[in-house]
Amino acid sequence: MRDRLKEMLTTAMKAGDKRRVGTIRLILAAIKDRDIANRSDGSADLVSDEEILAILQKMVKQRRESMVLYEEGGRLELAAQEEEEIAIIQEFLPQQISAEEMKAAVDAVVAETGAASLKDMGGVMAVLKERFAGQMDFAKAASQVKGLLGG
Repeated sequence: MRDRLKEMLTTAMKAGDKRRVGTIRLILAAIKDRDIANRSDGSADLVSDEEILAILQKMVKQRRESMVLYEEGGRLELAAQEEEEIAIIQEFLPQQISAEEMKAAVDAVVAETGAASLKDMGGVMAVLKERFAGQMDFAKAASQVKGLLGG
């Protein structure tokens, strides 16, 4: 994943695509920050691809939130900039599953784990995150799980 990001950075620099260069640099900086945090916690390991996916998802979520705020504030040019960055970041994420596939996955995991109440929601979400890292919006999945478990 790191190598792919670095290759894409080089390609973007050669093409003179400033938005893409800036966004990829932000991604690499976030990964490096996590590497440093891991070292300070006593682990010498670099961030895994799964953690990189989580970082990318967090970046997309942050940009979506900013986009909404910019649109509400009438700053459409900034909202468009955030939308462009989201598109660039999503290129590095796996294909997102559809709403129907998400519902089927949630139903299957709830049945598989035997979840019966909201107390079991954490276990269901843990299984979903393990199986579908980077492939689904876990906020939407959580609301579906909550609905199924009577929340």
